[in-house]
Amino acid sequence: MSSPTSADAGLRPNSFAPSTETIAMLRDRAKFIRLETVRLIEIAKTGHYTSVFSAAEIFAALYYDVMSLRRGEPKWASRDRFTIGKGHAAVGLFPVYADLGFFPKEWLDSYTRLGSPLGDHPDMRKVPGVDFSSGSIGHALSNGVGMVLAQRWTGEDYKVFCMMGDGEMQEGQVWEAAICAAQHKLKNLIAIVDRNGFQLDGKVDDVMNIEPLDEKWRAFGWEVHVVDGHDIAATTELLRRVKADSERQVPCCIIARTSKGKGVSYMETEPGWHLGYLDPADADAAIAEINSREI
Repeated sequence: MSSPTSADAGLRPNSFAPSTETIAMLRDRAKFIRLETVRLIEIAKTGHYTSVFSAAEIFAALYYDVMSLRRGEPKWASRDRFTIGKGHAAVGLFPVYADLGFFPKEWLDSYTRLGSPLGDHPDMRKVPGVDFSSGSIGHALSNGVGMVLAQRWTGEDYKVFCMMGDGEMQEGQVWEAAICAAQHKLKNLIAIVDRNGFQLDGKVDDVMNIEPLDEKWRAFGWEVHVVDGHDIAATTELLRRVKADSERQVPCCIIARTSKGKGVSYMETEPGWHLGYLDPADADAAIAEINSREI
């Protein structure tokens, strides 16, 4: 049984391009992710707005269109898996999990409060829908490798999507996992690099230059694609194509060119918003801009 959030939804004959209706729905879900991020961080009084905002369209495309999931069944054995290295962006995923019926929406109102299962980073032991507990940067791809290798014993045929930050490319374990995935021809592993240009300490390439990123992944034996990560139609089409490709025999890396803080103009130009808190007036202004902007 396919979920209404699977890649089959909205496909036109002989095309992976999403329909106009699907594009509108996904834009709405990306806006929902941004607005809920602002709301939840107001509860916590601190959080990672910009890390979510750069990935909002990718989250929407994956969870509401591309990944094979069943609403209300976060442990469905044949579901596609998702691991995330930039675990500080989990505040943007929790509203999605609640929206998909993985846990009660009331949990969101207790975000980061004492006794809440929802913390600043995802915990697979506490939060239904979380496939990998992350926060220490660099481990998500290795975990994804293990999940795909496990299929050789379980017989399942799911895809594993792994999102990493571009600053995460400075971690040696990422490249160890990349070599391993290519060596074992893990075609069901799809890595997504959120190339938003910034990390905690400033511009990624000022801290440690990672370019030419596409050539590096190809040299490690991966198929590589580059996409505008805020173009919801292009991102969804590419993810659909990659998932459906039955001829590819190697893992795939998608480099998503994004803007950190996308959706709130002053966050897009100020790297200090990697971690912060909006006072009520600024939060109202951010909400108004998110609601009014077409991305």
